[in-house]
Amino acid sequence: MAKNNIYEVAEKFLSFESMTHKKLQKLCYYAQAWHLALLNKPLFDDEIQAWIHGPVSPGLYHRYKEFGWRPIPEVNENDNNIPEESEELINEVMRVYGDLDGDELEMLTHEEEPWLEARGELDDLTPSHKEIEYKTMKEYYLKEYEELQSD
Repeated sequence: MAKNNIYEVAEKFLSFESMTHKKLQKLCYYAQAWHLALLNKPLFDDEIQAWIHGPVSPGLYHRYKEFGWRPIPEVNENDNNIPEESEELINEVMRVYGDLDGDELEMLTHEEEPWLEARGELDDLTPSHKEIEYKTMKEYYLKEYEELQSD
């Protein structure tokens, strides 16, 4: 089981900059996916589901839904329990994906196997609460990593 919770990870991302709820959701998703692929364990235990606008943690959604489409304010980084190797991975996720906005991140996740597999035959406008499986995330992003290494 992961030691961290998604709220600590979200606050870490919010310590970099103010961002929309959609962007925060996708960054947390990518942190989880890459953590599974590269460190072989989940970063947090919260379920991520294949919603219409991409991967979403229902718990994180409810925590920040009051912001709607407005940016969530930047926070001062509080002490957290995130281990150094996990924090380094979160920093790298922010470096790689942080320049993209929520809509661009949504489009990116819509092209990738984990979200597509969880959505199955659903069209783009049909709601779903289907979980994106750890196994699918791990395998997909590990394959992506290996392909990047061979370039």
